[in-house]
Amino acid sequence: MSSGIASFLAGIRLIFNTPPSKLLLKALSKGVEYNDKKSTLLVEAINCMVGYNCSCLSTRFYAGLLRIILSIIVKMLGGDLNKSLESLRDPAVRRGLNLVISGLGIYGLTVPQKFPAPFLIVWNFTNVCNLRCQHCYQNAGAKLESELTFNEKLKVLDMLDHAGVAAIAFSGGEPTIHEDFIKILTETSSRGIYTALATNGWRLADPSYTRKLKRAGLRYVEISIDSTDPYKHDKFRGVKGSWYRAVKGVKNAVREGISVGIATTITRFNIDEIDEMICFAEELGANRMVFFNFIPVGRGIRMIDYDIEPEERERLLAKLYFENTRRDIEIYSTAPQFARVSCILSSGRDVAATHFYVKGDPVISSLAEYIGGCGAGRIYAAIQPDGSVTPCVFIPDIVVGNLRDTHFVRIWNNSRVFKVLRDRNNLKGNCRECPYRYICGGCRARALAYTRDITGPDPGCIRNRDLWIKLKDKDIKNAQVIKSIHSVV
Repeated sequence: MSSGIASFLAGIRLIFNTPPSKLLLKALSKGVEYNDKKSTLLVEAINCMVGYNCSCLSTRFYAGLLRIILSIIVKMLGGDLNKSLESLRDPAVRRGLNLVISGLGIYGLTVPQKFPAPFLIVWNFTNVCNLRCQHCYQNAGAKLESELTFNEKLKVLDMLDHAGVAAIAFSGGEPTIHEDFIKILTETSSRGIYTALATNGWRLADPSYTRKLKRAGLRYVEISIDSTDPYKHDKFRGVKGSWYRAVKGVKNAVREGISVGIATTITRFNIDEIDEMICFAEELGANRMVFFNFIPVGRGIRMIDYDIEPEERERLLAKLYFENTRRDIEIYSTAPQFARVSCILSSGRDVAATHFYVKGDPVISSLAEYIGGCGAGRIYAAIQPDGSVTPCVFIPDIVVGNLRDTHFVRIWNNSRVFKVLRDRNNLKGNCRECPYRYICGGCRARALAYTRDITGPDPGCIRNRDLWIKLKDKDIKNAQVIKSIHSVV
């Protein structure tokens, strides 16, 4: 561990593990009302720190203390305090800071860190889809009779806003073909929540629709393109012409100034196209190239034979790391092992912490063991079209509650499954013993799909190669029966 990172971690422990800081955090958790809206002193102090809502004397006092703490941490990292404060003008960033400080106040410093709400919610907005993708985790197609109504969606948004969620990524199904999507997107953005969209890009081929998304406050769009070959992509997606519309959607989003990612699920079908996909993403002007782990769930069960070997994944992740160091475009993999590979190849300088990667960022590298690894049920959760809450979109069969009858905060705090996922000591096999478990922890969705145990080892990792060999010839296509919550944990 470098001296800079060690200093940062020592500073965090020094600042937040002392009795005075604990008293400060307790005071900041006090509930207050501002403009007839329930809030906390912490939220208002963070707002005041960047010049908002400073009418109250106590708010100004605590904002001053927070500024001092922030300046100490920034100084440890050799950063710029003014730039840090400028970033806090983004309400989504302030929401994130609120979760970090609140988590420290409630739980203390834990490894990995626990939080009072997730940073990210992936909301499967609808089951309706206009494509027939072979690997679809949602088995999307027709609308479900049990899908949330517009008013119920607004209530869900109220719950997430109240919880302090920093970001919502809308997925599906295909959100853009649902009549309520633009209205809910607009409302989400108006509350200062970071908005993202995972889409097949079909609707974005229409420039006027992409413009509507921009006006509604969409900040990031991730468009799925599985090959540089239109024929291969269309065959995989099940509808002719989908490649051309996806590519046009990328161009339209770039033109509108929306941050754009291109998403590719890696299988035997396209693993030989890594270089071509990265170059293609650069040519289109995308900001990010994301290579998704294949998870044999939903319709993906039928193509389980297309999953890649652990050795192939290891080589892929190493390649992505080196490509990321030499290109301007951000390159990332959703495989949690990407954190381990990045850490090893960079001698600890770079770590892909959880669901994002910022190359060379000392803060991210420093915090990796606190916020890193699979985030399911820990810093991230999923909401299904009917209001069911699950640990991850790739774990649709473990339902921990439904927002029609239970508030999200209650589900987040009380779910036994979530509590299990927040403690890496509950992992089994090599994932439990691995020295990189705090920055990785294995993909819990892959572990469940292959071993029927959400705490089991992830057979996609090179360190679990022996398990992969045992499972390779095992037919799970017709035996994909997820255990009940009680038997899983």
